[in-house]
Formats: sequence, structure tokens, C-alpha cells
Amino acid sequence: MSTATDVCELAVRVRDQLARRHPGAAIGELRPLPGGHSGLTYSVTAGDARYVVKAVPPGQRPIGRNDVLRQARVLGALAGTAVPVPGVVCVDETQPAWFAMDFADGEAVEPVLDEAAVSAATARARMLEIARVLRRLHDSDVHTPGLDAPEPLDAAGELERWSRTMRAVPAELRPGGEELLARLAVDVPGGLPPVLLHGDFRLGNVLCVGERAVAVVDWEIWSVGDPRIDLGWFLLFTDHRNFPQLGRAVPGLPTEAELLEAYLDGRPRLPNMDWFRALGRMKMAAIMGHNLRRHREGKHHDPDQERLPPTIAAMIRTARDILG
Repeated sequence: MSTATDVCELAVRVRDQLARRHPGAAIGELRPLPGGHSGLTYSVTAGDARYVVKAVPPGQRPIGRNDVLRQARVLGALAGTAVPVPGVVCVDETQPAWFAMDFADGEAVEPVLDEAAVSAATARARMLEIARVLRRLHDSDVHTPGLDAPEPLDAAGELERWSRTMRAVPAELRPGGEELLARLAVDVPGGLPPVLLHGDFRLGNVLCVGERAVAVVDWEIWSVGDPRIDLGWFLLFTDHRNFPQLGRAVPGLPTEAELLEAYLDGRPRLPNMDWFRALGRMKMAAIMGHNLRRHREGKHHDPDQERLPPTIAAMIRTARDILG
């Protein structure tokens, strides 16, 4: 956890960098932004300009979700492309590292999970719009400088990784989970040419103004790998029935088939999508089971996690149904 001293030290470093970029402008205070899931996230003003600052938490290693420099690299690689991302304006590699990017106006609302007031028609248009954004992301050149990544993610690797997460959840919290893992392992699809993956692509991570996507955000787990990994996850969020006790019905949202059609835009269908749809549900069940276990063990007290068991069970059940 950051202390007041840590924040003051970061503020001085940010102020020095922004003052050089905006000579004579008043530099505002760092203000925490809600909703950040990795590192420390702040907003700051420099004259009339507004920026978002992401920093490595003091005392923590800059790896995984805390590797903010890696996030800055992917944003820099996508700058000026058909994928809308915030522009990176400052990068400070001195540990604890941080970078600043343009503040993008807009709202990131997940229709089936969030209570924000977005009309059903707007929600539908946004989902179809970002399906096309995802296609443009997957069409990006993975050899662009800055997109150096470890071994590309494939179906087998994803199954192995998330099977470990699922099996770390007590069996009573994942009913039918072992059978689902066994069925996924029966016929693992071969890979497709690797593309740039966001890792958590959905409306909740895309800032929109009206029906237009203005910035894809939250790049903590980007990678290179099979495009169906992103797709299987994205398709989860079109149906509130995937989230019992959590989701809300939004009439008129695109079906999974409609989102796939928007993504493909006349290109050939992707093979074995049902396997990746089931994988996405298994991953969500594993994540929720992990969070519920941490709550019940007292490692992260959050009574709201007690609402998760019906959704965990539904994710596992529907994944098994998809696999036939």
C-alpha cells in the first residue's frame, strides 16, 4: 500500500516531467482514479491539459499487472493506428516506474453488469462497434517495435494455465469444474497465426462517446497469441443469463453470432469457436472462484463475493453445454 510520502515523491517526479512539457503551466495534484486494478492510477492536470498517470506501487516489483512500462510500450506501438488508444506523453523508467497518457473522455460501461444509464440501443451499437475495433486490433502488425512478447499464447497453454487456477479453488466452489477441465482437454484446437491480444477485451475496457469507441484501455495483460482467446472472452458479456444474481437484462444486445459476424466482416469463419467460448466461461469461473476463496479465507474481505456462487456454477454448466 502506498504511503503519503510515496505519493509525494511520485507527485514531484510527475510535476518535473510535465513542467518541462508545459513550461509555465500550473501542474495540479495527483488525484486517485477509481477502478484501477493494477499499479497506482491517478489523474493530473497541466494547465488546460489532463493526463492519467500509472505507476508501479512502491515496494512492489514491476512485473505482471504492475509492469506499467510494458503497458506504455503497447500504447506507443498502437499510436496512430486504427485502434483507438490514449497517447503516451511521458515515460519515467526510474523505479518505481510510471508513465503519463492523455486523459480520454468517455464512459466504459458493461451493459449486463453495470447500472450506468446507457440506452439499450446505444449499448447494442457500442458492442457491434467494438467488435470491429477488436478486428482492427487483431489485424495489427505483431512485429511492430514494442510488441515483443514471450511465446505466443495458444489453446493448450491457456488451458494449462487456467486449469491450475481452477484447481486452486476448493471443489465445493466449482461444481462440475473437474469434468469441464477434462472435456476441454479431450480435443484442444490447433493454433491460428498469432495476433495482438488485449486479454480482457469488453465494453467495460473501452471508453465510448455516444456510439463511438474513443479509447481501448486497461492493457495490463496484453500478449500475442490466438485471436479466439480474446473472442471467447468478449462474447461472454452479451448475455446477462451468464451472470445469475449479478447480471441485468438489456433488451436488444447483439447475440454472440451477431458479434462474430461484425468481427469477421465478411472473412471466413474461425474454426473451433465453441471450444474457446467454453474456455472463456471456464476462465471466468476460475477468476470468480479465486476471488471468493480469498474472501472466505480472510485474505481480501469483500462480502459482495458471496453473490458469486450461482454465476460460477452457471459458467461451468453452460461451458459443458457448449461442448456438447
